[in-house]
Amino acid sequence: MRFGGGGRGGWALAGAGVLGATLAATFDGTGAGSAADQDWPPFVLVSGLLLVGLVADESGLFAAAGHALARLSRSGAVLFTGSVVLVAGVTSVLNLDTSVAFLTPVLVYAARRRGGSEAPLLYGCLLLSNAASLLLPGSNLTNLIVLGHLHLSGGRFLGKVAPAWLVSVLLTAGVVAWVERRSLRTAPGVEPAPAATEDRDGPAFALALAAVVAVAALVLVLRSPALPVAAVGVVAVGARMVAGKAPLTRVLDLLGLPVLVGLFGVAVALGTLGRSWSAPTTALSHLDAWGTAAVAAAASVVCNNLPAASLLAARVPPRPFALLVGLDIGPNLFVTGSLAWILWLRAAAGAGAAPSIARATRLGLVAAPLAMGGALGVLVLAGIR
Repeated sequence: MRFGGGGRGGWALAGAGVLGATLAATFDGTGAGSAADQDWPPFVLVSGLLLVGLVADESGLFAAAGHALARLSRSGAVLFTGSVVLVAGVTSVLNLDTSVAFLTPVLVYAARRRGGSEAPLLYGCLLLSNAASLLLPGSNLTNLIVLGHLHLSGGRFLGKVAPAWLVSVLLTAGVVAWVERRSLRTAPGVEPAPAATEDRDGPAFALALAAVVAVAALVLVLRSPALPVAAVGVVAVGARMVAGKAPLTRVLDLLGLPVLVGLFGVAVALGTLGRSWSAPTTALSHLDAWGTAAVAAAASVVCNNLPAASLLAARVPPRPFALLVGLDIGPNLFVTGSLAWILWLRAAAGAGAAPSIARATRLGLVAAPLAMGGALGVLVLAGIR
């Protein structure tokens, strides 16, 4: 999650988080301690993944993928298909917020380079980042919060959700492709630009690849990969800082410590509330998988999926995988659903695009229910709740 920014909003959130965690510890020290134990690994893991994402971006790894897409795609459909694979892969390994923060400009550039409309890739990046965040624990912070109760390794989790993840990605991509089908037709009459000729830092590129492979292996193999993944991120960024290629200011802006601290405090506060107040868990226990996913999606839209996960998974949820479907895919319904929306808006604006919340919402209102229904259907048929 790219928490970037230490402005007034960031410091206000930090203050609110510290206050919330302090009050929680004062009134229920045991519950607050339990909530903190559940919540710190996700924040540490995602911070490490973001650092690796920064190294990958700084080394040109993402840009190289964008150049290759633009160079090899002879039609809008091929370019879109390649972008789906790229977004789904980066989201799964390096999390959804790394995907929207770093890939949005790359995909906008790739679309422009080919001479076609940027809309399918621009809106696809956002919706697919949310929809593809179901595959691995580190793909979405909410996965890690809910999985705190399940004690599954990344490999076991993947084995359970991979078919549902694939259906979610395909249905979301299908909706975007259908709605934007006119933009995807072979058309503009502009030949793909020649391969980029800029110099590439070979050692940095190799370091980025090694770091990405390392964190993917750690997340898959280890049951608690937070500290090892964070160590990989710190070492990779440290190496680039020593080379003068990753300024400390950019690293700090990426992590946004005030917001990071604030979000952790809010998560602890809501996790403590959920441990002392049984109503959320009781309500979920009376719902089937479909109702659980719907409630999770609605809660995400109302208060963002991170606070929703902290509250709804404070106790062992009756149907954790259905809960994750709603928390991960449901945010595609509206801009309040996840921080990925905000990061996407900033990244798109920074690339000179003009993202429309209304247009993204219209796409999401169609794609999210279909993807959630498809993913849940697969899980229910497999007997996974």
